[in-house]
Amino acid sequence: MKTFLKAYWQDIVMVNYEVPANVLIPYMPYATELDDFEGKYFVSLVGFKFLHSSIFGIPIPFFGSFDEVNLRFYVKRTIGNEIRIGVVFVNETVPYKIVAVLANTLYREHYTYAKMKSSNVVENGIKKLSYQWTNRHKHNFINANFQEKALPILPGSHASFIYEHYYGFTKIDDQQTWEYKVNHYSWQTNENISVEIDCNFESMYGHSFAFLNQQQPHSVYNAIGSQVSIDWKINKIKR
Repeated sequence: MKTFLKAYWQDIVMVNYEVPANVLIPYMPYATELDDFEGKYFVSLVGFKFLHSSIFGIPIPFFGSFDEVNLRFYVKRTIGNEIRIGVVFVNETVPYKIVAVLANTLYREHYTYAKMKSSNVVENGIKKLSYQWTNRHKHNFINANFQEKALPILPGSHASFIYEHYYGFTKIDDQQTWEYKVNHYSWQTNENISVEIDCNFESMYGHSFAFLNQQQPHSVYNAIGSQVSIDWKINKIKR
């Protein structure tokens, strides 16, 4: 399989919220079903660094490294005896308009542009990660502290459910879904100590997610990350 894109995903903070299934159903791509963990459904507010990107092996100048914040949820697609577990993005926010245009054109994702910045400070064994962005003149942020010690993701854990999805599904319309493969090995994580979040979910992601403005996270995780590749072939699934 030819590789379309390679990059390093680093300092991947996942702030996870339990949500009712009916909130997610309108966003579900055709031919998928919601994936659950112990009968519960989740969205994740994600902040991470997208670094040293290349397309077909050619490094991307000027715009190849950036921060990203997105909101995603979890689905699966069954093909015979195979179950493909993956994610659906409600929205992905990046600091470069050209990156948003490229991703929306090639993978029909839902990218938008915003001014962003981030920081990573390690002091006395504590990793302090911050992602900040502006939407409609409103300052939003994720500030989270983690233990510096790296730990493996335990099989069958909630963290494994959140991180180990290796397909992306895009809802083109009610009749068509695009499916693509994301490749990386299992990541190591850092244990969360504290988190502070100020995100206007309604402004960023629509009225359906407004209730998250008052809801406390179910969990907060940080993965150290690794190199990631995305296959060039897009599987176009039609009704």
